[in-house]
Order: sequence, then C-alpha cells, then structure tokens
Amino acid sequence: MKQYIFNIHDVVLLMTAAECLLLAVFQSILPTRARHDGRLLTAFLLIIAIASGCTLLLWNDQFTVTPWLEQTALPYLLFATLLLKGPAIYLYVCSLTRQKLSFTPKMAIHLAPTVVVLLCIALFGISSSDLRNAHNLEQALPGTFIELIWDLASLIPFVYAVAALLQLRRYRHALKDEYSHISEVELHWLSALVWGVCIAWAWTMAVHVVAKFSSEIVADYMGIADNYLSFILINAFFAYSLTYAHQLLVTQPKEETPEANAEEEPSEPAIEKVRNAMEIDKIFLKKNLNLEQFSERIDLPAKDVSAVINKHFGTNFFEFVNSYRVEAAKALLANPEKADMTVLDVLLESGFNSKSAFHRFFSRLVGMSPTEFRKQALAARTPS
Repeated sequence: MKQYIFNIHDVVLLMTAAECLLLAVFQSILPTRARHDGRLLTAFLLIIAIASGCTLLLWNDQFTVTPWLEQTALPYLLFATLLLKGPAIYLYVCSLTRQKLSFTPKMAIHLAPTVVVLLCIALFGISSSDLRNAHNLEQALPGTFIELIWDLASLIPFVYAVAALLQLRRYRHALKDEYSHISEVELHWLSALVWGVCIAWAWTMAVHVVAKFSSEIVADYMGIADNYLSFILINAFFAYSLTYAHQLLVTQPKEETPEANAEEEPSEPAIEKVRNAMEIDKIFLKKNLNLEQFSERIDLPAKDVSAVINKHFGTNFFEFVNSYRVEAAKALLANPEKADMTVLDVLLESGFNSKSAFHRFFSRLVGMSPTEFRKQALAARTPS
C-alpha cells in the first residue's frame, strides 16, 4: 500500500526551505557579499529556510524526526525564526539605504521579543503537541500564552515590514534632497519587494485571525496560499540581490584602498572640462542633475568626473554641484534688483528643487539662513 509523506503544498514548503539554504550558501560565496547587506540577506534566507522546515515538521504528521527535535527543540526553532525574520528584513533594507549601518549594543533591542518568547516557552515547557492543541490544554495559562505567542509571531514581522517601508520612503526623500545619481529602477525593485513582504505578512496575520475566529477550513486554504507567497518572494529577493542590490549602495562611503590612493591625479584637460561646465556653461542650474548626465554633457566618463571632483576639488559630486548652486543663490539674494523674488523663486532659479536641501546646504556653507543672508547683504548695500 502506498503512503504519501508529502502533498503538493508540503512540497512547496520543502522547496522553499531547500532553495533558501542553497541561496544562502550561494550568497555567502559571492565576492560582494562581505558587506552588511550580503550577510543580512544570507541570514534572512537561513531564517526563512528554518521557519519553513519547522512549519513542515509541526503540521505534517507523516514526516517524523527524533522525538527530542520534534517535541522539545521545534518550538524554540519555529518561534525564533518567525520572530527574527522581521528584524532581518528591516536591517537588510537599512543596510542598503543608510549611509553607514553599524551593529551596536543598542540594536540588541531587536532581539528582545524573541528572547522573551523563548524564555516563556522554557518556563511553561511548551512542546510541539501543545502548539498543535493549544485550545485543548487542561491548564488555561499555557493555552493562553500559546495563543499570545502565535499572535506575536504574526504581528511582529508585519510591524517590521512596515518599518522597512518607512525607511525606504525616507531614503527616497533623501535621494531627492541630495540629487543622487541612483537610477529609479533599483528603487522600484526594492520597493516592490518590500511591499511584497508587507502584503505577504499582512496575509499571514489575516490567516491567524481567520483561524481564531472563523472557519478552520478557510484558514487552511489561506495558510497554503501563504506558503506559496513565501516561495515567490524568496525567488524575487534573490533575483533582486544579484541584479540591483549592489547598485543601491550609493550612500555607502567607499573605503579607500592603497591602489586607489596610488592612482594618478586627474589630467588638466579633464579638470578644465569640469570647471568650464560649472563656471561657463553653468550646468549646475539643471534640476535633478546626476553624475551620468553631467559626464555625458561634457563628454567625459563618469569615473573620470568623479576622480576630478574627489581628488582635485576634494569633495563629492553632490557637495560640488550644490556649492555652486549656493553661490548662485547668494548672488540672487544679495541683488537689490531681485529683492522681490521669494526664497522659493531663488532656490528654483539656482538649480535646487527641494526646500529642505536648499536650506540645509545654504546654512551649512554660509553659516546663516537664506533670509538672514539677504537681510545682511541688502543692508550692506544700502547707503548710510
């Protein structure tokens, strides 16, 4: 007599776990994966792999392992991974969108829910059988606690997914303020993936709510759909990491290497091209100017433009362009004939398109606000 260990839905879980393990190994050997984003993506893949495997072991009666692993260790592994997948995806997004992500003792706060839940599992001696039959436990307290940790396991990842969306939104605004040369394609990819995670984990919450207050049959079908969503997302994340993630790290400061320091100084013709583009052609007046557009305009490779700005002028592209814009704004603000121009008109005419970026750069480079500068400049021009 044939006995089937897996149905097609269990196979999806098994494939998700196996694929995550393979992708995590592959991620770890990529040469660019020594950065935080590579490590965090590997951690996320391992977490999802273990969570999928534990889910399969918990609910598939046909698939058996050693009693200690199934009854004792499984609850710890399951809830540790369910609670850690949220921080993993949030920190992964932060590593791609923050200028410098450093792991400090304060970041241990992200582990707090997991530690508390695991301690409580140990305190109540929760087993896999208890997790499957929480409603039938003779003691009310363990049963209530099990329902609580299931609630947390569905809620906390969703909260972190929303936090990742907010971080991505802040990053997008920062790019607009700094006129970054990053392509929108990479941001669209990452936004789609984070939205996908948010929707998938919102669906997980809905499955949990339906299981508590409605039909178990409906909840089972929704849970199966949840497994398929996870499988699709894992493939999308890996495709993204290979194609775009390394390009998104434009906010990361590049480490100087002996080879980089040993490079020759930029040539005089290249320096003159960059200087003439700013001082004669006034290319900085173009809004949302990026490095690629600048290099195309002066017919010089982008890496040569960066070398000129970094090595000769001692700054980066954004500071370089915005310093010229600030000088243009100062000229407009100090001109009595332009006194009727509003500050908004001034910032737009000098090449800025963001009030926050204009005020930040102006105050930093000039030492006062645009309004205060105009007042002092016009007063100095007025005869006593």
